[in-house]
Amino acid sequence: MYSAVVIGTSAGGLTALSKIFSGLKEEFNLPIMIVQHKHIESDDYLAKYLGKLSPLHFKEADDKETIKKGYVYLAPADYHLLVEEDFTLSLNVDEKVFFCRPAIDVLFETAADAYGQRLIGIVLTGANEDGTQGMTAIKKAGGLTVVQDPKCAEVDFMPRQVLSKLKVEHILTLEKIAKLLNSII
Repeated sequence: MYSAVVIGTSAGGLTALSKIFSGLKEEFNLPIMIVQHKHIESDDYLAKYLGKLSPLHFKEADDKETIKKGYVYLAPADYHLLVEEDFTLSLNVDEKVFFCRPAIDVLFETAADAYGQRLIGIVLTGANEDGTQGMTAIKKAGGLTVVQDPKCAEVDFMPRQVLSKLKVEHILTLEKIAKLLNSII
């Protein structure tokens, strides 16, 4: 039924992603694309760190890379991550969105165009409204929308922004997000 997952996070994202990925089963094989807001000079630490917590394959996305099952692709610093209609990834340096590059909205909107109702969108902790337009696009395409419970978020602004604009299917703790993802495989 579902073919891919996109996750957007900002402030507090390292902890949030750690909890989700440490709770995913080894057989979870949907590709996952992540935008974690990060400093322009950030390296691939996040991919290496998360790779130690989970049996999935973590890597920073490369331009024109084909999306594969069982892989987790992270947007590199200072590049927007896009999903193309042919299920490849692309990187660009278009203008920042909500002062961010990579931007969650860019990933979510392009993934919604490519995957439609077969996409799961997840917004986690963060301190701006990036992700709200992207979640709206996923909802309009018929995808599944999930937001971290703001009461459990390290920084509740981003989840609250989404919830103020959109009725989502699930508002969950991080542990329950992992359980939901495991239940769909």
